[in-house]
Amino acid sequence: MSTQPVRVVRHSDGVVELFLDDPGRGNALDLPTAEALRDAAADIAADPGGAVLLRAAGGNFCVGGDLRAFAGRGADTASYVHAVASAAHEAVLALHELPVPVVSAVRGAAAGGGIGLALAGDLVVASRSARFRLAYTAIGLTPDCGASWILQRLLGPRRAADLILTNRVLTGEDAERWGLVSRVVEDAELDDTAYRAAAELAAGSGAALRAAKALLRAGAEAPLEKQLAEEARSIATLAGGAQAQGAMESFLAARSRGRAPSPLSAPENSQSVS
Repeated sequence: MSTQPVRVVRHSDGVVELFLDDPGRGNALDLPTAEALRDAAADIAADPGGAVLLRAAGGNFCVGGDLRAFAGRGADTASYVHAVASAAHEAVLALHELPVPVVSAVRGAAAGGGIGLALAGDLVVASRSARFRLAYTAIGLTPDCGASWILQRLLGPRRAADLILTNRVLTGEDAERWGLVSRVVEDAELDDTAYRAAAELAAGSGAALRAAKALLRAGAEAPLEKQLAEEARSIATLAGGAQAQGAMESFLAARSRGRAPSPLSAPENSQSVS
C-alpha cells in the first residue's frame, strides 16, 4: 500500500502515468501533496515517454485545496497558501509544457485547483459522474492552477466568468457540451478508455505528435500568416524524415492491395463516445 500522495508509474508501452493516490482526502492539495505533485511532474518532464496519463485513485479526481490545512493558521495562512499554490503551479506548468500528448481521466469531483490540473491534459476524458465546480469565490478566494487562463481560452470570457463568479456545477455531459472536456464515458469505462487513448498516442508517430502539439500551442496566439509558415516548415521537415516516408510507403502499398482505408475513413476499431 503506497503512502505517497502522488506517484509516477512508467509502463512498458511508453505511457507514463501521473497518479494522484490519496483517495481518503479526495486527492486534496495540502503542501506535502502539492510538493509531491511538483516533484512528480518534474520527474516526468525529464523523461515523458510517449504519452502521459493523469488520473486519480478513488471516487474523486481532486477536490482542490485542503481547507482543513488552510484554516486555523492565523497570520501564517497567506504564506502557507502561497507555498501550496506555487508548488501546484510548477506542476501545472510542467505538464502544460510537456512535448508529448497528455490525457487526463476525471471522475467524481474536480473542484478548485483540481480543475486547472485536469485541464493540463490535451485530451480530457470524463466519466458521467464527473462534477466540475470552481468554488473559489464561495469561500472568499480567487482561482489558481491556471483556471483564469485556461477557461477563457477553452470557453470564451462569458462562460469562464459564469463558472468562476457563480460557482455553477457542470456535469460530465455539460462539460463535454461546453467544450471543457474531450469526451464523456460511463464510469466503469473511464480508466480503460483513458489508458487506451494514452497507449495509442504513445504507439503513434512520436515526431508528428510532438510537432502537432507544438503547432496547436503556437496557433493559439500566433497570427495566421506566421502559423501557415510554421505549418509549411513543420510538414516539410517531417515529410523528409525516414519515419514519415516509411509510413507513407506502407500506406500506399497496403492501399494498392486493397487493405488500407481512405484517409477520411474511420478506423475499424474506432468508437464514438458521447
